[in-house]
Order: sequence, then structure tokens, then C-alpha cells
Amino acid sequence: MEGCPLTILLVEDNSAHAELVMRNFEDHLVANKISWVEDGAAALDYLFRRGKYSDEKQYPMPQLILLDLRLPKIDGIEVLKEIKQDETLRNIPVVVLTTSEAETDIAKAYTHHVNSYVVKPVDFNSFTKLMRDLGLYWLCWNRK
Repeated sequence: MEGCPLTILLVEDNSAHAELVMRNFEDHLVANKISWVEDGAAALDYLFRRGKYSDEKQYPMPQLILLDLRLPKIDGIEVLKEIKQDETLRNIPVVVLTTSEAETDIAKAYTHHVNSYVVKPVDFNSFTKLMRDLGLYWLCWNRK
């Protein structure tokens, strides 16, 4: 997948899930840089260039945001709302990547303009295939 030099912001509080996502994307050469934050407040600080995230070179603006819903400090739906309300951020694709299959979560995410809602598979091989396909679709095949 060379030729897709992209930055991903991964917002995930579970370190094991984050490691799987990052390892799979790196194995499939999906991104040049994956920035990982562990809570909703850090995600917003990163995106709005606040505090330790003010250096654009160290923390480049992502071309894709992978967002868990159940996050400490500020939950994923609130993060999504802020992203989609901001004129400079709203065009960044946001993919909810969560374990929740609840219809209410899905409805809330789409009400707040999520670009895609993906439920994490429990099976390792299925998860690996999902990460490869997700990377191919959002980062190489999809056109804005």
C-alpha cells in the first residue's frame, strides 16, 4: 500500500486493542504515522493543538480518526460532536471502532455525522482482516 502517506489518530483506552490496531496497520504499511491517545480529552487536545500537542511536526493533523466510544474523561460521542462541529476538523473521516453493537450507540454516532461505525471482531484473524480492509478503504480507495 505504498503511496498512501497518511497519519492516523487512534483514540483508544484499551492498550491491547491499540497495540493490535497499530501493529496491523504497520504490518500492512497503511500509515506513515499513528498517533495514539488514551482518552477523549487528549484526543481533543491533539486535534485542537492544546498543551503538549501544540507542535504540528510532532503531532501532525490526521487524515483519519479511529475513535472508541467508551473513553475516560470525555466519551467518544462527545469527541465526535466536537470534531464535526469544528470547521477545520469536520472533513477528517471519523471511524468509530468499538465493541458496542448497541443500536443506541450506532444511532448516536450517525446522528453526529460519523463516517463509519465498525464493531471490533473478537477473533484475532477477523480483526486483522478488518484492519487491513479498513486501511485500504479509508486511506487508499476512498476519495474525498
